[in-house]
Amino acid sequence: MENSLDHLQIRFDTDTLWMLNLALAFVMFGIALDIRLSDFRQLWKAPRAVLTGVACQFLLLPALTFLLVWWLEPRPSFALGMILVASCPGGNVSNFMTHLARGNTALSVSLTAIATLLAVFMTPMNLEAWGSLYGPTAEILRAIHIDLFEMIRLVALLLAIPLCCGMLLGHFRPRTAHALARYFKGASLLFFMGLIGLALWRDREVFAAYVGAVFGIVLLHNLLALSTGFGAARLMRLGAREVRTITIETGIQNSGLGLLLIFTFFDGLGGMALVAASWGIWHLVSGLLLAALWSLARTRKEPVL
Repeated sequence: MENSLDHLQIRFDTDTLWMLNLALAFVMFGIALDIRLSDFRQLWKAPRAVLTGVACQFLLLPALTFLLVWWLEPRPSFALGMILVASCPGGNVSNFMTHLARGNTALSVSLTAIATLLAVFMTPMNLEAWGSLYGPTAEILRAIHIDLFEMIRLVALLLAIPLCCGMLLGHFRPRTAHALARYFKGASLLFFMGLIGLALWRDREVFAAYVGAVFGIVLLHNLLALSTGFGAARLMRLGAREVRTITIETGIQNSGLGLLLIFTFFDGLGGMALVAASWGIWHLVSGLLLAALWSLARTRKEPVL
């Protein structure tokens, strides 16, 4: 079993994969129901905070993840899974965690919207760029022959189009959007996670054998992500609420998108799937713990530049 995860494939049939695509699109549509066009004004109201959050998400975290991979030298499929997770936009629950942590919820929503749109290009490009720089992961990319433009098209269909549709509905039919949002996000997210859980359950014996090996990597990687957001926000001298927001936005990744890309473009490569799935579980634990601790602490009202 030494190299089984680097060759194990979790196969979805065509119908199940389409259901997974639709489920993630519905999740993004549900998130967008609470986003308004006015949320993008944060880019002009608080440019330093928004640009810091975007830089953490798409520049610093992928680069630091590459350095972590270079240092740890994990098995190739684990390494590529780490790079893929770091290339994804913020996770679906970051807005809730920011609110719980008494962070800047408006900034969190704005970063979610902006990062989702940028992810259409940045997620495939970061995966290709950083994955190609590390020898073992570059071999996987060469063997699979990923079509970069096909990945961009899929990410656009899964993220950007549902986001725009949800925002338009919220703009023109706010009451309808509010009514749908109460149930839509939770139901679609549960359905999406259920499909992924079913896929992983089929190969539970192999995953169980390696969960101990991957857990330490995921914990360290998530700690790096949280520290990147916290350190960059403090370095930019942002207010306490904005520091909390950017920390959570950087530490909560859309691992669901990562899993779907793994199933679609990497034939469900086992090591990558285990990293992304473990991230999906652990970042909820670490994010909620951090948000709960911050919810007990007071913050000063400081101006955001």
